[in-house]
Amino acid sequence: MRKSFALATEPHVAELPSLGLELKFLAEVMGDEYLDAYAEMRDMQKAETGVDVDDLEGADVEKVKAASSGLRVFLSRLMLPESAALITRVDVVRGEKVVNSFQSWDEAKAHAEKVKGGGRPVWALRLPDRVLVELLEWTVELYTGGRRPPTSSGGSSTASRKAGTRGTGTSRSKGSTRTAGRSAAS
Repeated sequence: MRKSFALATEPHVAELPSLGLELKFLAEVMGDEYLDAYAEMRDMQKAETGVDVDDLEGADVEKVKAASSGLRVFLSRLMLPESAALITRVDVVRGEKVVNSFQSWDEAKAHAEKVKGGGRPVWALRLPDRVLVELLEWTVELYTGGRRPPTSSGGSSTASRKAGTRGTGTSRSKGSTRTAGRSAAS
């Protein structure tokens, strides 16, 4: 038996027509690379902002804004270099003039504090948080087949429920019920 597997060779493109811009993503990403990047982003978000990107409902709006930096870094790891540099670039502006540019929010913020006459950091590519979250969801679809990486306890719960449900319909339901009972008690 023989089976062929196709690998994507052309970059994935996220179109932003209102900006006349395309963000280009890697054609293929190895599973461990994606999982590592996703886990790092998720852990950083929880540690620094208390925001869980797997559960944004009810999250404080200000904390979600603070989380956008980590989300941008995550997305950049999946992009071609030109797009990656654009999504992570932070300009320091005074008035409406760009004074300097950096690839990290923290560096830009530190520089902005030293600018005579007052400076402030702004994302070079201004995107609503909802678009960043949509890009995150799109990468999940592209690189994992639509399944969230198994880094949350919610993912474990779902798997356990499926296992318990399958066991109740078999002829060994008595044994399955005991197993399900132990799972529920623990």
